[in-house]
Amino acid sequence: MSVTAQSVWNSCLKFIKDNIQPQAYKTWFEPIIAVKLTENALSIQVPSKFFYEWLEEHYVKILKVALTKELGETAKLVYIIKMENTYGNKQPFTEKIPSSNRSAVKSQDVDIPFNNKSPELRNPFIIPGIRNVKVESQLNPNYSFDNFLEGDSNRLARSAGLAVANKPGGTSFNPLLIFGGVGLGKTHLAHAIGVDIKDKYPEKTVLYISAEKFTQQYIDAVKKNNRNDFIHFYQIIDVLIIDDVQFLSGKSGTQDVFFHIFNHLHQNGKQVVLTSDKAPVDMQDIEQRLLSRFKWGLSAELQTPDFETRVSILKNKLYRDGVEMPEEIIDYVAKNIKSNVRELEGAIISLIAQSSFNKKEITIDLARIIVEKFVKNTKREVSIDYIQKVVSDYFQMDIDTLQSKTRKRHIVQARQLAMFFAKKFTKASLASIGSQIGKRDHATVLHACKTVDNLSSTDKQFRKYVEDISKKLSV
Repeated sequence: MSVTAQSVWNSCLKFIKDNIQPQAYKTWFEPIIAVKLTENALSIQVPSKFFYEWLEEHYVKILKVALTKELGETAKLVYIIKMENTYGNKQPFTEKIPSSNRSAVKSQDVDIPFNNKSPELRNPFIIPGIRNVKVESQLNPNYSFDNFLEGDSNRLARSAGLAVANKPGGTSFNPLLIFGGVGLGKTHLAHAIGVDIKDKYPEKTVLYISAEKFTQQYIDAVKKNNRNDFIHFYQIIDVLIIDDVQFLSGKSGTQDVFFHIFNHLHQNGKQVVLTSDKAPVDMQDIEQRLLSRFKWGLSAELQTPDFETRVSILKNKLYRDGVEMPEEIIDYVAKNIKSNVRELEGAIISLIAQSSFNKKEITIDLARIIVEKFVKNTKREVSIDYIQKVVSDYFQMDIDTLQSKTRKRHIVQARQLAMFFAKKFTKASLASIGSQIGKRDHATVLHACKTVDNLSSTDKQFRKYVEDISKKLSV
């Protein structure tokens, strides 16, 4: 039987497969193609420079042992790096690098296409000039599960986050999409998942990144003709956490590359965690194939915390800061600031600061002044409760009637208007709007919004309703 490049490489692979983790084998050895065998030198094709650097950094010893077993002590390995040209030139860039010894490889002068003379590093998080493939997680250790208080508004999302942290990639929550309005704790929960995974599984590569930064890195990779290396970098991540994924909206190139990265990670049992200000069903200008993948796992909503949860959040914050505050003041702040957790904590910080700087005692009057400033600054963040109250008052009915099951025309229209304005003025999902306005489903809310649009353009009286209520909500 004649010895060919493929037969030699197959024997090497058999040895390598027996000596490394199955996941590592699948990621780093299955994509390699045996090209040719010349005397004692085997040429193999790898998809990018980053791929080659990773093999040299992590698997050079096992490659040397495997090849020596097949071709003897003088065996040599030649890498052929074949990358697709990102700018549409059909000629692939091919570069040969002998791997007879590692020092020769490291000092190799690499000729990058398009006259880019300085070799670019593959890891987008590495400081230029430092040869390193270690991935820093970019996580904030201050965001933990311990200081993410559980309540009815976040129980599902928090529980799912804990399940993912205990078994990343091994639950049905993959991807885990956490969504909700501003300041409700999406970023905090995303970091907490990553921090907990790093504590439990220090060997795992965890990376937190905002969708905005991911997009910028991708644009830079395209400019520098490093698109393949960008993809390979993200394919080595064990737990990828992308914050504010709605920022991918309208960016077709970034969506396309994320689609391929997502598929690779998911198929290889890696964990993906996403955050967004809206549910997948409400996302605009995101490709359908991506949206369908977002729905593969679990979409968990963070809602506005109820009064009891708001009190717990304030007490926890004060405890962590070592500050004591009268119960009535905590209750007053919790009753009057309902918009989000960020505003709630901001108000208590301002209260402590005012008291400390001006050497004033923390009183209910001081709390009232601080709270009024916060409410004034955030009055544009209209709540669903407030919308229901304005609509009910306008039509001279109580909120229970608005939310009732009755099919009387004027009550149905009032309910539809409440849903329409909830979608317009809040970032709540259709499902959340429906559950808060009479326990309806998201399809009912969607139908209500379409009905209001249609009636506004055909019914003069109805158009006046819309204009009047809109003015009241915009004040």
